[in-house]
Amino acid sequence: MNEKFQNKYRIPSARAQWWNYGDNAAYFVTICTAKRKCLFGKVADGKMQLSEIGQIANDCWMEIPKHFPFVVLGEFVVMPNHVHGIIIIDKPATVPVETQNFASLPSPPSSPSPPSSPPSNKFGPQSQNLASIIRGFKIGVTKNAHLIHSDFAWQPRFHDHIIRNDDEYNRIENYIINNPAKWQNDTFYKK
Repeated sequence: MNEKFQNKYRIPSARAQWWNYGDNAAYFVTICTAKRKCLFGKVADGKMQLSEIGQIANDCWMEIPKHFPFVVLGEFVVMPNHVHGIIIIDKPATVPVETQNFASLPSPPSSPSPPSSPPSNKFGPQSQNLASIIRGFKIGVTKNAHLIHSDFAWQPRFHDHIIRNDDEYNRIENYIINNPAKWQNDTFYKK
C-alpha cells in the first residue's frame, strides 16, 4: 500500500532498506529516459550508434570520477533509451570526500575490478552515496541535452543492484558488453 507524504501518495522506495548506499561496493545501475524515448541513438548491426544526446550521456558518465573522486567506473553502455553501468564506490576509510553536481564533459577512466572486501564505512552525508552520483549524472546530461532537445527528460527513478561477488560482477559486465547485440530482445526495446 502506498503511503502519503505531504498529503500526496508516494511509491515506496525500491532501495534495499537494510543497505547504506554510501558504503563501498559495486552497483549495477540502469537509468531510462522518460517514456523510454529513444533519444540516445540507435543500434545497427549489433552496435550502438550514438546521437548527439547519446554522446553527451556517454561523456557525462565518464566524467563521474572527476566530480565524485571516490568512484571507479566499471563497464558501461549507452542504449537508445537507457544506460547501463557499474559504479564502484571505493572511499578511503578515513579521508572525507567533497562532491558536486556536474554538467561538463569528460575523459575516460581505466577499467576497474570490484572491491574485494565487504563495505565497512559508516553512514555518511547524502552527497556521497549512489543516489547523489546518479542525480549529478542526470543533471549534467539534462542540462546539455536541453540545448539540443528542449523536452529531454529522465524517468524519475533508476534501477540498482548491489553486486555481491566476482561471479555476479562478471555476469553483469558481460550483459552490459553484449547489450547492443541483443537489443531486439531487450526489456526496454522500442523501434
